[in-house]
Amino acid sequence: MLFRSLFKSGFISIVGCPNAGKSTLINLLIGSRLSIVSPKVQTTRHRIMGIFNDSQSQLIFLDTPGILKPRYKLQEHMMQTVEDSLKDADVIVLVTGPEPSLLPEPDFLKALQVLNKPLVIVYNKIDQLQESQMMEGLAYWKQQFPESACLPLSALHAFNHPALLNELKQLVPEHPPYYDSEALTDRSERFIASEYIREVVFARYHKEIPYSTEITIDEFKTSPKGLHLHATVWVERETQKGILIGHGGKALKQLGSSARKQLELFFNAIVHLKLHVKVEPDWRSRDQKLKQWGY
Repeated sequence: MLFRSLFKSGFISIVGCPNAGKSTLINLLIGSRLSIVSPKVQTTRHRIMGIFNDSQSQLIFLDTPGILKPRYKLQEHMMQTVEDSLKDADVIVLVTGPEPSLLPEPDFLKALQVLNKPLVIVYNKIDQLQESQMMEGLAYWKQQFPESACLPLSALHAFNHPALLNELKQLVPEHPPYYDSEALTDRSERFIASEYIREVVFARYHKEIPYSTEITIDEFKTSPKGLHLHATVWVERETQKGILIGHGGKALKQLGSSARKQLELFFNAIVHLKLHVKVEPDWRSRDQKLKQWGY
């Protein structure tokens, strides 16, 4: 009973502008590459839960889409995800950094101030700065949120994240664990597989193709010979389909090979992957299709 009364567990929403390094930070904190990462903005589309466990605490991180002004229905759903995550959280972590593009809109900062929830500012990417520049940035954020902890950190180089973990352990409430101690996420293996494939699309393609792409898993089976996956890569136009497939199917084979290697690392199993490309016109602006695909 004494152990249970002292155990601390809570939900922590990680928010920030696109390219702030939120997903890299969560992967570092939980010790697993759960959230996909790309130099391109708007990689994260869903709320993805990652769970940290030790003997005295359970920290449930909610990775959210980057803060932006929506231009179509998909982005509206993404921003609703951010809003819902802020409401659900016991603690909020704002990930920012030295670039002007990582400074959220004033309206969003005002919304954080009136939420009346514990807030931690993570000043990420300090590996890019001189010490004087870092101190200037920290002073700015301390002025904006004088009651909040403000921590310098480099998620890319795994610097100072133990200090963030310790701070968060102090802020989450006393509560029994919400999930089993072995749990990593509440997301299914199908979802994780689709995200890993989409990550490779973001890495290999440019301009509009990554943002027009969605992945669905049509078959997910295990056998003594490994994991068998059939997936569909959805795009919005026939021209995009042609680019993804390539001459003689060469581009699609390369995409499948790269995705298979990443999936094998995550699932620690031999993966047999088959990809198909289909067109779903203007799916990013259609509520029915977005709902069907889990948005």
